[in-house]
Amino acid sequence: MSEQVTQPPETAAPRKAGWGVIGILAAAQFIMVLDTTVMNVSISQVVEDLDTTVVGLQTAITMYTLVMAAFMLIGGKIGDRWGAKRTFWIGMLIYGTGSLITSMSPNLGVLLFGWSLIEGLGAVFVIPAIAALTAATYEGRQRALCYGILGGVAGASMAAGPLIGGWVTANYTWRLVFAAETVIVVVLMLFLKLIPRTAGRPSKLDGLGAVLSAAGLGAVVLGVLQSSQWGWVLPKPNAPFVLLGLSPTIWLLVLGAYVLTLFARRETAVADRGDEPLLDLKLLGIPRMRAGLVVQACQAFIIQASFFVLPLYLQTVLGFDALETGKRILPLSVALFVCALGGAVLAGRMSPQRIIQAGLGLLLVGEVVILGFIAPDLRSFGFAAGMALLGAGLGLMASQVGNIIMSSVSPTRGGEAGGLQGTSLNLGASMGVALVGSIVIALLASGFTDAVMRSDTLPDDVKAQVAATAESSANFVSTTQVEQAATDAGLPDEQVRELVATYSDAQLDALRAGFAFLALFALLALAWVRRLPRRATDVVQQPTTSGA
Repeated sequence: MSEQVTQPPETAAPRKAGWGVIGILAAAQFIMVLDTTVMNVSISQVVEDLDTTVVGLQTAITMYTLVMAAFMLIGGKIGDRWGAKRTFWIGMLIYGTGSLITSMSPNLGVLLFGWSLIEGLGAVFVIPAIAALTAATYEGRQRALCYGILGGVAGASMAAGPLIGGWVTANYTWRLVFAAETVIVVVLMLFLKLIPRTAGRPSKLDGLGAVLSAAGLGAVVLGVLQSSQWGWVLPKPNAPFVLLGLSPTIWLLVLGAYVLTLFARRETAVADRGDEPLLDLKLLGIPRMRAGLVVQACQAFIIQASFFVLPLYLQTVLGFDALETGKRILPLSVALFVCALGGAVLAGRMSPQRIIQAGLGLLLVGEVVILGFIAPDLRSFGFAAGMALLGAGLGLMASQVGNIIMSSVSPTRGGEAGGLQGTSLNLGASMGVALVGSIVIALLASGFTDAVMRSDTLPDDVKAQVAATAESSANFVSTTQVEQAATDAGLPDEQVRELVATYSDAQLDALRAGFAFLALFALLALAWVRRLPRRATDVVQQPTTSGA
């Protein structure tokens, strides 16, 4: 469905609201986004501290964003019923509780509960409420600037996450980050009176639609996440079940797609009989909304996948600690911060299409440059240049997409639009970590196995053992761990050295493939840019959507 934009009367001057509200919302936005990147640079330390694996932590990272993606539509709808302010403070309290549990996690299970589940559910309430409160508080260019600020803060938080996580982990413990988030939540609660009261509206939650949407999204992302362990089509030995000779992964993907189809049919039927659906599918018929959601999902996919793969290279391959990893990511962080805030200033003045097109172009070049400098030793200048280009592209995108999405509908539908925005953001992030992580780990296992099988010096029993281990427990470990395992197995020094060298080459090849995939993904995302608004005024006016 096309969108009709009603121009406001020239005599109507938009009201000016104070900046205290956006300050509170921006602080909440900062800690919400911080959690999506702060853990990545601490991978090695968290794995050791909780006695788990990279795959285990990949699961926790993915499940955090998966919970948000699966339940964000529900959070947006509940926000419409309760009122945005009430939903905001309830969500913040849930989030703070999850942060406290996470900070005291003794094992991966508690981490999954506190971080992936409780914090994720808190964010489900908070993120749509931030968008709705901004729409309800500000108007005109002030609103456009506020959405730009939120995008800039999100970019700054993404940038600050690796540095904060690296410094805190190296000097203290990663747990301190989550404890500090609890304190920040308590402080923000003291300033809630600055946020204007927002009334809820009577609405009925589509319970069956909520179950279908969560189940469908969950099945798809879980299938992609476990593909490196279970196999994409043909099952691996540790697959939990085999049906008709196929891996559980393919069945989860098929099931998820089918359930999401049922969800779409359900929402159409609910709307046709005059009831309120969980998701008004007419919103997806607005070209600007649809394009904004797709571009935002692509942005989240790329940044989360990059922040997962980069620490694998810097920590697992090069052996840097969390602080050193944060320093090496600093060019990305600085460029992302500057360009996100710079893009926020440009909001409402320059074409969002051009800004995002420039951002995707810089991002694409950055991924290619990083790909060219992945080596056994760090080539500092070239690597830093690629990081800066990647950060600049992500910053420009982050400053614009939120405003494009939220300006697609009238402010009265801020909760629904915020739910869709959060869903696309976190679904993209979940798929990024799950898909690229599984690709890297699968290529590492297959590349290492193939190289070992081609060896003329390694005995057949060693080849068989390597193949069996890679098949049953594919993981991204350091060369030191491979060396130790080979030594413990009683292999001669010459064979140990060959295995280590072969594994090192397989690591780099897998990482290069990961960055090549991200570069290709960025290239494909450029196809959607032409559907974005071409005029700056398109994201400043207050549109009224037909049927909204």
